Order: sequence, then C-alpha cells, then structure tokens
Amino acid sequence: MKERILAEAEQLFWKYGVRSVTMEDIARRLGISKKTIYQHFSDKEEILQQVIAGNINESETKAECLTTHATNPVEEILMVLDMMRKKSVKVNPNFLIDIQRHYPDAFALYKQHKEQYIRRSILENIQKGIDQGLYRSDINPSILARLRVEQIEWAFNNDFFPTDEYDMLEVQHELMHHFVRGILTEKGFAVYNQYLNQFKHEVERVQPNA
Repeated sequence: MKERILAEAEQLFWKYGVRSVTMEDIARRLGISKKTIYQHFSDKEEILQQVIAGNINESETKAECLTTHATNPVEEILMVLDMMRKKSVKVNPNFLIDIQRHYPDAFALYKQHKEQYIRRSILENIQKGIDQGLYRSDINPSILARLRVEQIEWAFNNDFFPTDEYDMLEVQHELMHHFVRGILTEKGFAVYNQYLNQFKHEVERVQPNA
C-alpha cells in the first residue's frame, strides 16, 4: 500500500504541482480513506520527500548505467541529458516553484542532488571530453557545468518560456543541444553528428508506418 500511495502521489504532483494536490485527492484516486494514508505517512510533505528521494535514486542509477555503456564523453552527456530532458517533460512547471517556496526539506533534497550529483557529473564529463580532444580546451569546466545545471531549471520558468507558447520537450531539446554544440571541437562535432544520425535512425525504426 505504501508503494501504491507514493506512485499515485507522484503522478498527481508531476501533473498538477504539489500545493494543489491534497491528501483527499490521493485517497480518492486510490479508492482508500485518508486514515489509511496516515497509517503510512505523517503528512503530505513526508510523501513528497519520499517521492523525490525515490526519483533521485532512480535517476542516478539510470545515469550510472548510461555512463557505463557510453563509448565517449559526447555520447555520455547526450544520453544522460536526454534522459533528464524526457523525465522533466512529465513535470508540471509549478512543481519546482511549489517545493522551493513551501516545502523546504523536500527542496533541500533536490538542491543536494543538483549540486552534489548532477553538477559534479557534468563537470567530470567536460574534463574527460577536454582530455580526449572532444571538447574545447579554452573553456572553463566549472562555469559551464553550473550553466548547464541552471539551464535545466530555466525550462521550467514560466517567465522565460510561457507554457502556452512553448513546448517543454522542445525547450529542453534546444537548450541541451545548444550547450553541447558550444563546447565541441572539430573532432567532437564528428562524434556528435554520428550520434545524432544514429539516434534519428533508431527513432525512425520504432515509429509506426504512416
């Protein structure tokens, strides 16, 4: 039951944000009483914290798997950033705003993940890419790693990209590829284009015939 509650709460948080979702909403969607939820969780913020912690663990595990199978830093960063992009598309733009303003403990989990894992992973990737001649040697890895981390949140900012004007998937795609292209050497571009062509063919294979 605890896992069912977390799974349903996660879907509701992602779709509607956190503040607008009540314990009654979660109970109603599961066909159970609020009392049953309170047998497992003290309040909504505890549910939120466990949802975020579970997602962080899942994301880090998947990223480590992709990193292990990547043949070079260019493929690695594109695979990991694309994974993050696809996951972020499911999230209501109000989600980050809600937890930042109203759920400090939950937001602290996200901040720790962003600073200690995402930024560190991007920094390590940039340094590997420079060593292998795939990324430009005249860039500042620390500055660009932080830039890329912040870009992920920019896509959720309704002042920058109003949801009635921009598609979240497309915004994340453009920001990601603009960042990667800006750090590539000529050698890196050859690898980058090869990856894009491979990805295009894979997409075409799984798409149904018209």
